[in-house]
Parts: sequence; structure tokens; C-alpha cells
Amino acid sequence: MPTIQIKGMRCGHCAASVTSALQAIDGISEVKISLEKNEASFKQSQEVPISTLKNAITAIGFEVVD
Repeated sequence: MPTIQIKGMRCGHCAASVTSALQAIDGISEVKISLEKNEASFKQSQEVPISTLKNAITAIGFEVVD
């Protein structure tokens, strides 16, 4: 499963917001958040550009770490 590092997640509400934002993207499913590792992993049914993921995350106030 692909994984992205996300800066700024601190609680369950943060995790739920990121999960919702990623699941709203076509081709993304089964999002799993690790607050301890500050990362999100997910399944892709089609290739999704990293810019699409970054835009969804930054739109809700978090930052994707390269």
C-alpha cells in the first residue's frame, strides 16, 4: 500500500478528516491513518498523481511531507 507522510495530524478528528479527504478521491480506498507515524496508507485502484493527494490534504489544513 502506498504511504504518504502528513504533518499536523494530532488526534482522531484529524485522522477522520484526512481519511474523508483521501477517500473522496477517485481510485483511493481503504485509508489507514497512523498518528504515531504521521502517515496515511491507502489502496489505489488506479494511479493517482501525488499532486492530487497533496491538494486534498492541504485543502483541509495539513501538509504532505516529501
